[in-house]
Amino acid sequence: MSRVLIIGAGGVGSVVAHKCAQVPEVFSEICLASRTHSKCEAIAAQIDRPIRTEQVDADNVPRLVGLIKDFKPELVINVALPYQDLHIMDACLETGVDYLDTANYEPPDEAKFCYKWQWDYQQRYREKGIMALLGSGFDPGVTNVFTAWAKKKHFDEIHTLDIIDCNAGEHGRPFATNFNPEINIREVTQRGKFYEDGQWRETDPLSVCRTFDFPEGIGPCNIYLLYHEELESLVKHMPGIKRGRFWMTFSDNYLNHLNVLQGIGMTSIEPIDYQGQQIIPLQFLKAVLPDPGSLGPLTKGRTCIGCLIQGVKDGKEKRCYIYNICDHEQCYREVKSQAVSYTTGVPAMIGAMMMLTGKWRGKGVFNMEEFDPEPFMEKLNIHGLPWVEYDGDLSGIEL
Repeated sequence: MSRVLIIGAGGVGSVVAHKCAQVPEVFSEICLASRTHSKCEAIAAQIDRPIRTEQVDADNVPRLVGLIKDFKPELVINVALPYQDLHIMDACLETGVDYLDTANYEPPDEAKFCYKWQWDYQQRYREKGIMALLGSGFDPGVTNVFTAWAKKKHFDEIHTLDIIDCNAGEHGRPFATNFNPEINIREVTQRGKFYEDGQWRETDPLSVCRTFDFPEGIGPCNIYLLYHEELESLVKHMPGIKRGRFWMTFSDNYLNHLNVLQGIGMTSIEPIDYQGQQIIPLQFLKAVLPDPGSLGPLTKGRTCIGCLIQGVKDGKEKRCYIYNICDHEQCYREVKSQAVSYTTGVPAMIGAMMMLTGKWRGKGVFNMEEFDPEPFMEKLNIHGLPWVEYDGDLSGIEL
């Protein structure tokens, strides 16, 4: 049994707290901390077992260090903002405590995904004798594990990887994002990028579109090529991959609103002067958009996230599609959250379980695909994210 400190009380933090509380044999004591203490208290009130709550600013390393020393967790789960990853990693390094997150570091002043900043902690974490597990959400996270599973079970070589993320849910609001608006909009509006034949190729934002027919009645949806951080680690750790791409669905309504907001400068991260104060337009927009946590009781429909993989097995070409479908309303009934937060929070809990039970161990900084996928895949089926693998005729699917 282990103590765990969860930092962040947004939608994902709420799911992580609920799911950790469901497994007391692993998570014996839980502390939930956030800049806004009232959010922690509201989440704790929903959970049947006692959870300690604390107020902490994740950018304040001395305060974080003080909280870690006081609570004495075996693991810190970071579900705060990606801007805060390095500060939390610093606090874990100083206190000698293991670290886990769901998204890689982003500098506040540039919309950029890059693991280099966190990979640079490798030697320091190794010398300290502690472990950092990066990207234990769904994408990144489960998609990395799906790829490792496919390599172990279905392929001698993986040649092409397409990660495809569909949210077919509806919340009825004119415009809202299903996770932190600032992070979501930065992700969508940056240039697309994919890996092919040993180099990275860029595209204009949302300029490459295909149609993909999603399974189990979801049906055909437009998917758009984006850059996502798991591609960087997967092509590093699986050098046989010749092409790696990431795709995501967006409704016409979402894209129309986004185009207007971008056109009038509301998605900018450059500071402007407003009535004698410096403000960032995107942060102001975040403040006026619906809180993603408020969408839980409104959202209906399903998500479908998976990996379409092509490669070679026993000298023959093979294709495989591994995916999960998650229902928004079922998630809300279980943990008072919609499926986008659920599909990130559950893998964070499972990644923590892998570390605390010794299934995944090491000294240094690791990505999900570096470990044996089997125990993680087993827990997905048990804890709310069952997966399907289809290796039948996929020859008609071309992206």
